[in-house]
Amino acid sequence: MEELTASRASLPSPGRDAAPMSPGTSVRDRGSGPVPEGPVPAGSLVFADELPDGVVVADEVGRIVVFNRAAARLTRLDPAEVLGKFVFDVLPLHDADHRDWWLHADPYHGLPTRTRHPECSLYLCDGTEVLVSVGYVRDRGARGPGAMRRLVITLRGAQQRERLERSRAELVSTVAHELRSPLTSVKGFTATLLAKWGRFTDDQKRVMLETVNADADRVTRLITELLDVSRIESGRVEVHRELVDLPERAAKIIAGRVAAGEPEDRFRLEVRPGLPETWLDGDKMDQILGNLVENAVRHGAGIVTVVVEPARLDGGPAGADGPGDAVAVSVRDQGEGIAPDLAPRVFRQFWRGKPRGGSRRGQHGGGTGLGLYIVKGLVEAHGGTICVGRAPGGGAEFRFTVPAGAPAA
Repeated sequence: MEELTASRASLPSPGRDAAPMSPGTSVRDRGSGPVPEGPVPAGSLVFADELPDGVVVADEVGRIVVFNRAAARLTRLDPAEVLGKFVFDVLPLHDADHRDWWLHADPYHGLPTRTRHPECSLYLCDGTEVLVSVGYVRDRGARGPGAMRRLVITLRGAQQRERLERSRAELVSTVAHELRSPLTSVKGFTATLLAKWGRFTDDQKRVMLETVNADADRVTRLITELLDVSRIESGRVEVHRELVDLPERAAKIIAGRVAAGEPEDRFRLEVRPGLPETWLDGDKMDQILGNLVENAVRHGAGIVTVVVEPARLDGGPAGADGPGDAVAVSVRDQGEGIAPDLAPRVFRQFWRGKPRGGSRRGQHGGGTGLGLYIVKGLVEAHGGTICVGRAPGGGAEFRFTVPAGAPAA
């Protein structure tokens, strides 16, 4: 913070001394001259207007000496009009109970040992919510911190937090809804069997137990998806690399669908020559392929085609400028596809489209809307990319590309 200077709009003109309380006062020691002319070492000077968050700096008596553009945007105030005014008049912050934050915190007359206030939610006089954190810059002597030289306030909009809270609330609502149905079924069938076991035939018992087993699998899948979402959002996805044969993995996914009752002629696997060696997480590749194939089966139509081919990470065709340094896998169906304006949304949490015909083109997995979000997170954890477009014969095509070659030592 010692190297933070006032915004460009409030800097003094070259050759003119900066008055101690003028709008051009530097945030460095008061009385210092204007920003020096000529080359400045990279990284030694940061202008307040270049910072992404709002920054307000007040001097030792509370007069504002820095009010950057981000702060002006959040508060809708003109920096030229507020520089030199008292910060507690310009920013009359109060909490959700309408208590004056300045009286409660008393930054200029409180304990001299305080160094900061952690970020909290406060409100401006017009009701605008802002996230505020405060730092103290004090004179330091042999006996520790002393008189305050500057008060540094950072401001952030609360919209991002509101979106996160809405997303979490939607997640809780979705999970509660998805858990209610299978748990009700499990409880109902289990209670019935325990109470009236002798009244049912073996075939009836088998049907009930198969239903309980399927609903238990559904709950397990939902919990697994929630854990995956948590790991993706926190950046804790672990990739355990091994030599993986992607065509073989795709063939096993298709064989599993056929064994589950899907017609064999609904699937097609195409493997292009020249595939490079791939070191990937086999379990996560199974999860990615399984999600994409299930999404095509549930929400597409016609033949589901899986194409595995060499590719290049830069997007160019493999073989044009040398062998491919990546492998691309495309999962295509012959349905109505996804409209181009909806394509950027399909990998978001809880996304669902509404194609013609009344069915929903969205994500798999019991209707949670998390499948494609998880797929994107797992692909990116491998250093790859994924996109959605129109298949050559119509329908949707989900295509992901992952790097090839041995893992770095």
